[in-house]
Amino acid sequence: MTDSLLTPNLDGVCSRPGDVSTVSDQISRLMRVIHALKAAITAGGDSRERAAHVLLFPLLRLGPQRQSALAEMVHADPSTISRHVALLVENGLVRREADASDGRASQLVITPAGESVVAAMHREREALFHTVTAEWSDAELATFGSLLDRFVSDLTDALPSVAAAAQGTAAPQIPAAAAGVQRTRPTPEKDR
Repeated sequence: MTDSLLTPNLDGVCSRPGDVSTVSDQISRLMRVIHALKAAITAGGDSRERAAHVLLFPLLRLGPQRQSALAEMVHADPSTISRHVALLVENGLVRREADASDGRASQLVITPAGESVVAAMHREREALFHTVTAEWSDAELATFGSLLDRFVSDLTDALPSVAAAAQGTAAPQIPAAAAGVQRTRPTPEKDR
């Protein structure tokens, strides 16, 4: 039997399947709660507009980007990104500029109005998470943040292998950490 990230052979690799099952169940629960939060937030407005706003974060953090680079950054289909970008441009949150390295291409640049939207979204999120974690100790919050950062980084690292396995194009490897190999990596820049 071949191992894959979708159907791994965990014999001798995972000594704590119950713990992994608990994490899996809680991540599924978290995804349902996030879906419900998104539905509640967009109930009174345009959900397409809110979905498009995810593109503003990398533009603010990294500066001008090509549309194709944005699609890759947010792990989305280029046609979806195209619709989102059109909405952002129409709403004055992003503008197109000629790419200095290739005059035939354009880059997307966040506008001051787009920066204001990002600031408002940051405030909303910070207020929500402050309320949710109000009874947590500083140590609990720091531990959760550190472990969540590690989990998201490792999950992001696994994306190409999962996609390849789902398409049947490659035999992905079980991550080094699952095989008992300690990996170190620089702390990734935060995606806010």
